[in-house]
Amino acid sequence: MSNTVVNKQRTIKNEVTLKGVGLHTGKQVILTFKPAPENHGYAFCRVDLEGSPIIEADANYVVNTQRGTNLEKNGVSIQTSEHVLAACVGLEIDNLLMELDASEPPIMDGSSKFFIEALEKAGIVEQEAEREEYIVKDVISYTDEETGSEVLIMPSDEYQVTTMVDFGTKVLGTQNASLKHLSDFKAEIASARTFSFLHELEMLLEHGLIKGGDLNNAIVYVDKELSQETMERLKVAFGKDSITVKSNGILDNLTLHYPNEAARHKLLDVIGDLALIGTRIRGKIIANKPGHYVNTQFAKKMSKIIKIEKRNKVPQFDLSQKPLMDINKIMDMLPHRPPFLLVDRIIEMSDKHVVGMKNVTMNEPFFVGHFPGAPVMPGVLQIEAMAQTGGILALSTVPDPENYLTYFMKIDKVKFKQQVLPGDTLIFKLELLTPIRRGICHMQAFAYANGKLATEAELMAQIVKSK
Repeated sequence: MSNTVVNKQRTIKNEVTLKGVGLHTGKQVILTFKPAPENHGYAFCRVDLEGSPIIEADANYVVNTQRGTNLEKNGVSIQTSEHVLAACVGLEIDNLLMELDASEPPIMDGSSKFFIEALEKAGIVEQEAEREEYIVKDVISYTDEETGSEVLIMPSDEYQVTTMVDFGTKVLGTQNASLKHLSDFKAEIASARTFSFLHELEMLLEHGLIKGGDLNNAIVYVDKELSQETMERLKVAFGKDSITVKSNGILDNLTLHYPNEAARHKLLDVIGDLALIGTRIRGKIIANKPGHYVNTQFAKKMSKIIKIEKRNKVPQFDLSQKPLMDINKIMDMLPHRPPFLLVDRIIEMSDKHVVGMKNVTMNEPFFVGHFPGAPVMPGVLQIEAMAQTGGILALSTVPDPENYLTYFMKIDKVKFKQQVLPGDTLIFKLELLTPIRRGICHMQAFAYANGKLATEAELMAQIVKSK
């Protein structure tokens, strides 16, 4: 997939409903998938609660990862969200509302297969807006020191996932699974079912935590001697007359779909958990001994990185193009003169924004004293340069700009992110926060140098007729 491919966002055409039981609650639950508007993302809606509260599928709402990924917002929770979310990602659906009349989606057969079938039945439609994709440029990783689990992502032409699992038991040793193309999710990963070990199952039964489990929605690996007491308990729990262990070490309830079904299910979980990042990813995930905790910690880390980069995203401008205004046109508009004229070009302008440029050279008079032997452009002059650029936008609203002066009224939320040095090219981008009224101009200003955000501030100025 090249950088030039434009993908549109997708949702479903019609509503579709599924019924089943929640794995841990054992409660009957109805799940309805509904189409959602552009830029909506994935969200759950609890229709059984007053006001039908909505919980977005966001890594920052993860409250606990015992037996599944559980989300909570304002005291309202969603349990075991990962299998449903994996199906949404696997079908490359971007926007979806999932209505539930309980806290937990139906477990179905413990895989994503039934959710895939329902969503395909609802029909997938393209929307107008473009899909946002985060392109991974560096290796990013998260390690859980306690368990040795690690999830990392590296650059790749498309979203790929490899999981390596090692359960340290004889019955289920080391297994790997890989997904090279998201389009193969349905055929290769979606039907991989959840699994547990006998010792975990005993504990869950003791605590009354696996009410919805029948032996058709979990592979049970027998990692210890099956005592008569456990056998009786399992018969009652699963409503069976007899239970035996197969030669491959799993209970006789079902047949494996794949020899590495456990690793494939872990891959399914990774895809579902990483849906909580909230942005589509272009990169290759390698997950070593993944689990919901390490997956969701990694999702939180990615979500934070993406938010910061979005905020600090450097706009790209072609500086080789003829500028909208050269220095002579700028001097026709602005009253400032050298050595205090701090913008060389205006690159683009609309009624709401303006982009300017300044080449910073060693000839700037301020470098003489700021600082001898370590020349750094003063932050206040960067603010002044941004204000002069914003002044062009403000003065463009009057027919006779040469008869006006601009005065600062307020400077707010100033942050200096990095030094500006001789040889740097500064790009200023200013956007109106409110429409210009009575000559008052309130703007959000950014200055970029060397492809990074150098300074940001909110500026308020007024244009006044010169006497």
